[in-house]
Amino acid sequence: MYYTVGLKLDGRARHVAAEGEDALDAAQKVKSEHPTAKITYVRRMNRRGDARHPIPSLERTFN
Repeated sequence: MYYTVGLKLDGRARHVAAEGEDALDAAQKVKSEHPTAKITYVRRMNRRGDARHPIPSLERTFN
């Protein structure tokens, strides 16, 4: 299952898509990729809304 994880990194709010068994697993994957980030929310991915406004996956790097 895919989750949308909201985070605050370098003073900017961002969100990424992460795969996980549950919300905690998805949040931990994002935190391991970006240890200085603050996780603000985790929710199940909304297929219809997220398809219209795609979000970056965890594999992408923020610039």
